[in-house]
Amino acid sequence: MIIYYILFFLGLFIIIYNYVGYGILLWCSVKIKRLFSRAPREDASHEPTVSLVVAAYNEAGILHAKIRNTLELDYPADKLQVIFITDGSTDESPAILSSCPRILGMHLPERNGKTAALNRAITAATGDVLIFCDANTFLNRVAVREIVKHYADPATGGVAGEKRVITAGEVNNAAATEGIYWKYESLLKKWDAELYSVVGAAGELFSVRKELYETVPANVVLDDFVISLRVNLKGYRVAYAPGAYAMETPSDNITEEHKRKVRICAGAFQAMGMLGGLWKFWKFPLLTFQYVSHRVLRWTITPLSLIVLLVSNIVIVWQDDHWFYRLVLLAQGAFYLLATVGYFLAQRKVKSTLFYIPYYFLFMNIAVFQGFARFMKKSQPASWERSKRQETDLVMNEAISTKN
Repeated sequence: MIIYYILFFLGLFIIIYNYVGYGILLWCSVKIKRLFSRAPREDASHEPTVSLVVAAYNEAGILHAKIRNTLELDYPADKLQVIFITDGSTDESPAILSSCPRILGMHLPERNGKTAALNRAITAATGDVLIFCDANTFLNRVAVREIVKHYADPATGGVAGEKRVITAGEVNNAAATEGIYWKYESLLKKWDAELYSVVGAAGELFSVRKELYETVPANVVLDDFVISLRVNLKGYRVAYAPGAYAMETPSDNITEEHKRKVRICAGAFQAMGMLGGLWKFWKFPLLTFQYVSHRVLRWTITPLSLIVLLVSNIVIVWQDDHWFYRLVLLAQGAFYLLATVGYFLAQRKVKSTLFYIPYYFLFMNIAVFQGFARFMKKSQPASWERSKRQETDLVMNEAISTKN
């Protein structure tokens, strides 16, 4: 019987630590660090040469707006090389880019995946700094400046921008919850960077020194995650630039968001297998702590802990009528009930944050199991799929016209 108590408290601890405790511990650690050390060096006048690389697969519908947004970036034109790579695209994307002399358009008819496209684009990059962003995201005008100022610090090998999920008017539950999730993630990234380093950048907007870029195998799913953490393995930190942000509309519905989450989880297991050096805590003590706490637990033990906690709690209550165990079981039952109702409301596109947040949390953890199954079956292709996102003219116009 004792084993069930051990599993109960272990599962409870892991879940609370992963989603709440790590953030609190991180915040406290940052507060303590501020008492003894200065912030990393930044220099707003620092202007290295930059290559901005955009991978675009069948994005003709949004490409004109993306080009205009890119050419309006506040950075010297003679120091900013813009590369769009459209490998595998079967729409008008290559033709649209050929009419823009400021942009280097690269295209092959073969579709070999985003990672292969990025590797090929880098061969034509001339900048000392590489900035990557997605074709369906829009950057604020000073994004490049906000990123490159961090490279004044020689210890900085990469910079992660901020992802903002923006909406206009009535939004569905997928939109609202995705936005909440990314606000929390952005806060953790800010504290991660202040303690030591961002742990895995998001592909919507991130940057590395060109000299540190390491060619990634073409079958890699999460190129952004692997590229940025390989910078860490070379002994450099990845800074966080909240003043540089990529704006995009949320997933059109929960089905599209689910498809994206499963792909990310499948790629996460692949990436963890490739980044074994991050477990060398004697070499990277802070980085390993952040990597395990922020990433590994979320993709491995925490989803299992949800099952362990529920099963062990049921067994304990069957034998022990202590109020604490009954209260925890009641809380779990209420949570899963809310999540179930949230699922049915989501299917009917009924907006209810109270029910939808538990459902979103649960479906993210279910996606981990599905992603693991894909990883084991090697059925997750590296070629990227366009997730259907909300198309709101007001949102796009706001993004394109952003002046700061």
